[in-house]
Amino acid sequence: MASNGLLNGLKLYGSWASPYTHRVQLALKLKGLEFEYIEEDLTNKSSSLLLHNPIYKKVPVLLHGDHSIVESVIILQYIDETWTDNSLLPSDPYERALVRFWCYFIDDKLGTALGTVFKSAGEEQKLAVGEVHENLKLVEGELQEGVFKGRRFFGGEKIGLLDIVLGCGSYWLSVFEKVADVKLIDSEMFPLFCSWLKDFEEQPEVKEIIPAIDKLLEYAHGVRQLMLSLSSAAGDPTTTTTTTTTTNNTDDDQGSKD
Repeated sequence: MASNGLLNGLKLYGSWASPYTHRVQLALKLKGLEFEYIEEDLTNKSSSLLLHNPIYKKVPVLLHGDHSIVESVIILQYIDETWTDNSLLPSDPYERALVRFWCYFIDDKLGTALGTVFKSAGEEQKLAVGEVHENLKLVEGELQEGVFKGRRFFGGEKIGLLDIVLGCGSYWLSVFEKVADVKLIDSEMFPLFCSWLKDFEEQPEVKEIIPAIDKLLEYAHGVRQLMLSLSSAAGDPTTTTTTTTTTNNTDDDQGSKD
């Protein structure tokens, strides 16, 4: 059994709507680690957050004793290497490399395309939806023919690191569909991905973390309307990549993909 996180001074600075915060919360729960959670107001960031993440000034930040660890995927790997029970990464070096690659792909390609869908309209949004579909086709292909073929989760019979990275954020797909009036996922187009996502969301540890859908919808609707109004006022949609973005402001990975 994993050691008690509180005995090791575990604190997590995060935001309730941040999928990147949810990644760390889920990993800690799967490891059986207790931790102190500190909710950050991202419109008025605390001195503690700025102290522990002075470069990117973003959540999540994991504080382990006197050590600050930032960037969600880096935090996940730190957790897995520090508390080795219930491993999140596979033992095989090649498969570990594949997991790291697809984690990079999710944040660099899929996440970026989803962010554009959320903050745009018209032709720009249409192109971004197409990019999301192309990215999901690649994930579907990996589930169909790749190393992860035939598995319940990417981690095997239990949730692994890649499941956490892809899953904590995929629930935003249905939210974005409603808020932005687009079609992003389809069980006929992506049957294996949709089956995996449904199974992932049914896990008790995941249910404890994902906020209520109505709360997410209300939040996302407000943020999108604000961003579109800013874009309209500025006359340039590229100016709306601001600190109000659901997928870019509350994250840890903007400006750093490694």
